[in-house]
Amino acid sequence: MSSSVFRQGEMPAIALVGNYLPRRCGIATFTSDLLQALAREGSGRDCWAVVMNDIPEGYNYPHEVRFEINYKNLADFRLAADFLNINRVDVVCLQHEFGIFGGRSGANILELLRNLRIPVVTTLHTVLEHPSETERAVMEDLARLSDRMVVMSRRGVEILSKAYDIPADRVVQIPHGIPDVPFVDPNFYKDQFGVEGRKVILTFGLLSPGKGIENMIDAMPAIIRAHPDVTYIVLGATHPNVKREQGEAYRLSLQRRAKDLGVEGHLIFHNRFVELQELCEFIGAADIYVTPYLNRDQIVSGTLAYALGAGKATVSTPYRYAEEMLAEGRGRIVPFKDPAALAEQLIDLLDNEVDRHAMRKRAYMFCRSMVWKEVARRYLEIFQEVKRERELRPRRIYSIRTLQNTRPELPQLKFDHLVRMTDDVGMLQHANYMVPDRAHGYCTDDNARALIAVLMGQRYVANGQHLRDLACRYLSFLHHAFNRDNGRFRNFMDYGRRWMEEKGSEDSHARAIWGLGTAVALSKWEGITDSAASLFERALPALLHFQYPRAWAFALVGTHAYLRKFSGDSEARRVREVLAGKLMKLYQTNASDDWPWIEDQVTYANGKIPQALLLSGKWLFRDDMIEAGLRSLAWLLRVQTDPKGHFVPVGNHGWLRRGREPARFDQQPIEAQSMTEACAEAYLVTRDEKWLSEARRCFEWFLGKNDLNGSLYDFKTGGCCDGLTADGPNQNQGAESTLAWLISLLQIHRLNEPKTLPGDAH
Repeated sequence: MSSSVFRQGEMPAIALVGNYLPRRCGIATFTSDLLQALAREGSGRDCWAVVMNDIPEGYNYPHEVRFEINYKNLADFRLAADFLNINRVDVVCLQHEFGIFGGRSGANILELLRNLRIPVVTTLHTVLEHPSETERAVMEDLARLSDRMVVMSRRGVEILSKAYDIPADRVVQIPHGIPDVPFVDPNFYKDQFGVEGRKVILTFGLLSPGKGIENMIDAMPAIIRAHPDVTYIVLGATHPNVKREQGEAYRLSLQRRAKDLGVEGHLIFHNRFVELQELCEFIGAADIYVTPYLNRDQIVSGTLAYALGAGKATVSTPYRYAEEMLAEGRGRIVPFKDPAALAEQLIDLLDNEVDRHAMRKRAYMFCRSMVWKEVARRYLEIFQEVKRERELRPRRIYSIRTLQNTRPELPQLKFDHLVRMTDDVGMLQHANYMVPDRAHGYCTDDNARALIAVLMGQRYVANGQHLRDLACRYLSFLHHAFNRDNGRFRNFMDYGRRWMEEKGSEDSHARAIWGLGTAVALSKWEGITDSAASLFERALPALLHFQYPRAWAFALVGTHAYLRKFSGDSEARRVREVLAGKLMKLYQTNASDDWPWIEDQVTYANGKIPQALLLSGKWLFRDDMIEAGLRSLAWLLRVQTDPKGHFVPVGNHGWLRRGREPARFDQQPIEAQSMTEACAEAYLVTRDEKWLSEARRCFEWFLGKNDLNGSLYDFKTGGCCDGLTADGPNQNQGAESTLAWLISLLQIHRLNEPKTLPGDAH
């Protein structure tokens, strides 16, 4: 398998939610280790953490921690969800344990999950077979809000199925990660800890009464009688929560117990939290690892996983995780609270070096698939899987009222964001949310569309002087974009007003023709009409050499608009006939009964193709073109309609290829715009009311009648989100999306008028 599961650009960010080092607990260690492993195996993907604070001042976190939550403050969980949504995280991986989140049985975390628009993979560090009523409720909500639940043992899978009725396909078993350490002789490390020449038994982890260390101390007298050179090391600080409530009472009780039994000289307590490298050296020095824990329901133990992964002979009580991990001779099980049984098994292993080393090897080899590298790769596979599923089967995550079949009142026409995105040069391409982004400068495409939008809007605005001024600005940009040396429009200009190429794409030139032709048809100001017409005439000849069908289609729509005003222009008529003939020939060559389309894939601005065929058929008196336009448009609607009835634009993350399923996301506003315009044209050609309904249905995609029930139009700013992803609307409000919204809205206004704009013969 490749070291990077995700293709470049496919997975910009992964966020882990849980505790994090330097907070001292097992969840913090696990989250930190997993994040580092994901960053390494994800080829530099952006991996970061949202963490829980159990103290007001928090901790001195490293840079990968980007948001901190006071676990008792419910509002912090809502803010964290907003933060994750805003930062365009692709997958959230929640580290769940009931005790680390506030509320009853940790219910506060549900507030974060309910407000996410992102796939969630939840790793369960506790799976209770007999939960309380509130614990069961939290777990059921957690399952409902998670795309996958990860458990670290087979027993965890069984409990989720039997006790919580969670479907098996929602649960994944991924082992607890472990450091990748060599299989070494314990004597290699013993001198570092002052136990050279002694037999070492080790227990490590945060100290608390549930660890059962007292039973191991009670076993020590018998072990010492058989092996006087034995030393028992108890490594780990007292658990912070225990220390806050009880201080060091438990540790002191253990030390008194050892003294009373006369074994204190064979015990070493290391009351500290050690870093990974030192921890691995401590484990390396142990001959036997022991976990005398008292909680049978413990479903995972990071300390046991680490010890087995280092090839330690192990003795444990029969908690759930130990029973599974120590099966098939990888360790030995003793009853709970049975010091005599502990002593018996430890003595036997110390007596039989061959058996002990065979056990070590079995444990080490069994755990090779548990090293963090392999665990991270498995998580990355799951992340990719849930991301893909969200794209194919999106979840509705908004609760706004959607539009029904009745004709809704249209939103007020609002040019605020268009004005915000326009400076003295023209319209900027991109935005960071509602704020214009100067880094990417300007393009001819957007300024041509902006010219169309403001001139379509002039009939609906009482005092249109500001629209006239904007039209002049956009038209001025197009004049400057035209390169007289080659008869082509340049497209991209940086913020320093430097053109980035001498000749733009065919699409950008054709969109400029579309904008200029529409300006000629719609402008009520003679100076704008004349200026647009003169530039249109100079740019027209280049179209005859174009090779791409969407460029032909954009140019045809613009040329038809121009001919409304100057119907006698013979050169424009000739270009129209040539381009329409090319488009029709392409359709005839590629279309079939089940695929009435111009090429083997459906990509972008698809509605422009049938719109151009319909216009050309109408004004060239070509019934075959009209039939082709209607047939291809009806097919596009069919393949872009959800069974529930709403419009689903083909996503740009894979498009629709012949013989395959369409990509569900990312859905682009220009698709809804082009289909709205094409359906409007079909109505004007046929006067069949069904095309009015289809136009409105495509338009309503902007207002929430879509896969996620989420409005892309921002009623406050007047802008439109840049697309609909599997996680919700892309919150940036760039030029293309905002113009797609405005042109679509204006088209629907036009259709709602008692008398539409005249289609003068040309």
